[in-house]
Amino acid sequence: MSPDAPSPDRPEGMLSPFRALDLTDGAGALGGRVLADLGADVIKVEPAGGDSARGLGPFYQDQPHPERSLSWFALNANKRGITLELASGAGRALLLRLVERSDFVFESFPPGALAAWGLGFDRLRAVNPRLVLVSITPFGQTGPYAGYRATDIVAMALSGYMYLCGDADRPPVRISAPQAFLHAGADAAAAALIAHYERQSSGQGQWVDVSAQESLMGAMMNARPFWDLNQVNLQRSGPLRSGLANATHRRQTWPCREGSVAFAVTAGPTGARNMRGLLAWMAEEGAAPPALLHKDWDAFDMALAPQAEIDAIEDPVLAFFARHTPAELFHQALKRRVILYPVSTTADLLQDGQLAARAFWTRVEHPALGATLTYPGPFIRMSEATCGLRRPPPSIGQHNHEVYQGELGLSDAELRALAEAGVI
Repeated sequence: MSPDAPSPDRPEGMLSPFRALDLTDGAGALGGRVLADLGADVIKVEPAGGDSARGLGPFYQDQPHPERSLSWFALNANKRGITLELASGAGRALLLRLVERSDFVFESFPPGALAAWGLGFDRLRAVNPRLVLVSITPFGQTGPYAGYRATDIVAMALSGYMYLCGDADRPPVRISAPQAFLHAGADAAAAALIAHYERQSSGQGQWVDVSAQESLMGAMMNARPFWDLNQVNLQRSGPLRSGLANATHRRQTWPCREGSVAFAVTAGPTGARNMRGLLAWMAEEGAAPPALLHKDWDAFDMALAPQAEIDAIEDPVLAFFARHTPAELFHQALKRRVILYPVSTTADLLQDGQLAARAFWTRVEHPALGATLTYPGPFIRMSEATCGLRRPPPSIGQHNHEVYQGELGLSDAELRALAEAGVI
C-alpha cells in the first residue's frame, strides 16, 4: 500500500475531524487549502456574487469568467463553498452559528473590520472558546502600517525581499507570479496548527496574527545572518552568487542549448572531483583549456581567487554548456558524478520521471467545465493518514443547501428569503 493510500480503519486525513471557515480573499486562501489537503472540512465563505479572487487570471481556455479562474482553482480545491454577506445582520447571525461548529476561522479583512461587524475575536470566542482565529493582512494587526493595504509588489518591496531579486546593474524586480500572500498563507496554516496543538492540551483557542511583510522576511533566512557570518551584505546578482568574502561573483545558473542548468565551480575535496569530472568530458570534445586540465583543484582556494581567475574558469565552461541541452548535460553529469542539474520549466515538470513514478500529478474532474484538469499532488505523504485532492474547487454557492439546510436546519422558505434579500 502506498504511504498515502486510505484504509478502512483510519481517517481520510489527519485533520478530518476538524472544520475551518475560510473568509479570506486571494490574500490568504492557501492557508485553508493546506488544512483541506490534510483532511479538514474547509468551507469557503464568499460574498453573494462570489469571491473577488475569481476575477484573477489566467482562465481556463483563456475565457474570463468567475467559474474559470485557474488561480482560484489552485487555492480553493478540496473546499466546500457557500455564499454569505457579512455586511448584513442576518449574514452575521448565520456566521456565528457556523462558528459554533468550527475549529478554525481564516480571514483577510483589514484590521478592525470583523470587530466593526460585531465579529471580533472576543465575540467569536464567546460563541466558541476553542476557536482558533487566523488573521492574514499585509502588515499585521498593529503598528503604523496596520491600516495600509498592499498588493504583492508592495509586500515584496517593503519586506526587503525584492531588493535581492534581479541583476546587480538594474533596479530590483518582483519575482514570477505573485508570491507574498502565498508565503503568508503557508505561515498561516503552520501557525494555525501550532495553536491547534496547544488547544489540544489547554482546551482554549487563540488569535493568530499573520503579516505578509514578516512572512517574506522569514523567507530571507539566508540573507539576514550573512553579515554576522561573513561580514558581507548580500546583493542582488541575477544568475551569479554574491556575498563571498573576497567580493567575487560566481555563476550559479548557466545558459545552454534550449534551456539552463545549475552548476557551481568549486574546489577542495568535493569540488576537485566535480571539476575533474567535467573537464574530462570537456577534453573528450576538445573544449578543455590545458590550464584548467592541469590546475591543482585540491589546493585551489576559491575564497582567495580574484575575479579574473574565476572568469577564466567559467568562460570555457559557458561555451561548452552552450553546445548541449539540459537533458544531455544532466545525463552525462549523472554518468560522470558531476554535480549539475537542469533548471526545469513547467512543461519539464509535467514530464518528469521522478514525479511520474510517485504519481504526483493528479487529475481532477470539473463537472461544471465538462473537463478534467491536472493539479499538483500532495505536498507530503504520510504512513498513517492521507494528504491530497478529494474534490474540485466549489462553484459559487455550490454547498448552500448542504450547509444551511443539511447542517443548520433552515427550511426551503428561509433559504429562498435569504437569497431574495441578498444575504446568501
